[in-house]
Amino acid sequence: MPESADPTARLTPDLRDAAYRWIADDPDRSAQQELQTVLARAVAGDTEATADLADRMAGPLAFGTAGLRGPVRAGPNGMNTAVVVRTTAGVARWLADSGHGGATVVLGRDARHGSERFATAAAEVLTAAGFAVSVLPAPLPTPLLAFAVRHLGAAAGIQITASHNPPADNGYKLYDHTGAQIVPPADRRIEAAVEAAPPARQVPRADGAATVDVLEAYLAATTALPRGGARDVRIAATALHGVGADVLEAALRGAGFTDVHLVGTQRAPDPDFPTVAFPNPEEPGATDRLLALAEEVRADVAIALDPDADRCALGVPGRDGAWRMLRGDDTGVVLGEHVLSGRRGAGGSGAGGAAGGAGADGAGAGGAAGELVVEEDGTVTDTGGPLVATTIVSSSLLGEIARAHGARYAETLTGFKWLARAGDDLVFAYEEALGLCVAPDVVRDKDGISAAVVACDLVATLKAGGRTLLDMLDDLAARHGVHVTDQVSLRIADLTARAELMTGLRAGPPADLAGVTVTAEDLLPDADVLRLRGQGVRVLLRPSGTEPKLKAYLEVIEPPGDDLAAARARATERLDALRSDLERLLAESAPAEAP
Repeated sequence: MPESADPTARLTPDLRDAAYRWIADDPDRSAQQELQTVLARAVAGDTEATADLADRMAGPLAFGTAGLRGPVRAGPNGMNTAVVVRTTAGVARWLADSGHGGATVVLGRDARHGSERFATAAAEVLTAAGFAVSVLPAPLPTPLLAFAVRHLGAAAGIQITASHNPPADNGYKLYDHTGAQIVPPADRRIEAAVEAAPPARQVPRADGAATVDVLEAYLAATTALPRGGARDVRIAATALHGVGADVLEAALRGAGFTDVHLVGTQRAPDPDFPTVAFPNPEEPGATDRLLALAEEVRADVAIALDPDADRCALGVPGRDGAWRMLRGDDTGVVLGEHVLSGRRGAGGSGAGGAAGGAGADGAGAGGAAGELVVEEDGTVTDTGGPLVATTIVSSSLLGEIARAHGARYAETLTGFKWLARAGDDLVFAYEEALGLCVAPDVVRDKDGISAAVVACDLVATLKAGGRTLLDMLDDLAARHGVHVTDQVSLRIADLTARAELMTGLRAGPPADLAGVTVTAEDLLPDADVLRLRGQGVRVLLRPSGTEPKLKAYLEVIEPPGDDLAAARARATERLDALRSDLERLLAESAPAEAP
């Protein structure tokens, strides 16, 4: 039974009739039979089946942070052929109304349950609607679809994927003509078009989609990204049963990184993800096999992709020899420093300067940074130059790095759909949840494959100078201060209760946290976020867009002083105090039904 289902649900006439109508209009015979079975059990008085039916019929999946995402099951509140058909009819209407009628639309898919038939159904709907449909030839990483949109000059791209969601889920990710994920008001317009679409059985469908292969072009662009000359690096990697293994290996080897070792038991795509409890590199235990392999082969770096390969996590050997995964913020700042250090006219001293490798000859895309102007209120503006960006919930260290290089810096709302639109001359963007965009001119979205290539360039460059990623993190902390981050989350399935909790926090925010006076800033209406800031302390509270949680993002900044180890210890102690205060605040403010 779904978590949100009501175990006391009754089979009302309206619920029964809605189920009958959906069954009659569903073009997929197997889905019809699935929903008929649930309905028959509900009619027979099975309360669990009744609750399941109510949840399946609760309403259509809505376009969220990254399109549609939900469990593969029959009914409007699930991922199935009927939902994909009606959604694609809405997308076709939106494209036509936006002046893109008859244009090229490219489709891709991962290897999850239902992905192939959903991609086929979407292609058939678009073909019948008069679009020139190009379909990628096999299950491939999401970044290839984002690349294909711009490479082919398409009006839109659709990737059937649920990224790192549980095995039971699938999804529908939509890109516009810029190669970036859609943003409001496009999502609302598409929802309205979907609502106005006829029942799935009545939506015209036709064969005629063409197969297009962009892998060679993508690899040509990706393998050209390293700026340093060093290639001596041993790599352990995993695709977590997703679709990224072959493309990752091809990209690394094409870039000259040939000492690559993949976790064999996780290499082949498997929609059941049998060796992990949750196919997300951020989850405890997900990278255990990777780190064991890294230790076994004495690797220099470990790389974990998520199942659709748009996210990348890095693992490193600690100074005690024990392997661990870096936090997303740590990976983001070292790659941001590396990208900026390799650009012509960049200031500061990154990996290339210290190791005599990347960027030593001043080569790189773009030009010198623009002039920086500091206003009376401390706001920094500029007259041009490279731009780096992260989200409001990520570490603020990237901003310090940007200033040291004379580059522009932007913070956006959470999600790569916003980061991709951070501004002109974007050269790097990241989000703390392992999303990295190291080459916006190649893929204007997060891309775990290109991030892995650039990360190996950095590790090899550092190794050539006798240094590691941990040394680089120490250098950044010594120059810009110790920045430590963490998350606290409260699981609340009831959306109304979660909204009430946010309302209460806005009405009565804390006056101090971790012994520091803080002030509250409400980011409504732009975002459902409450920001609390004080001297060296920052907290952002927001409802999750993909999980039934209220999330708190914590950051503590500590001046390095003359003893970096002592500064790290102080920062960790302050972060522990901040986490304790947040946990207590949320527990006291939470509705009674929240665990």
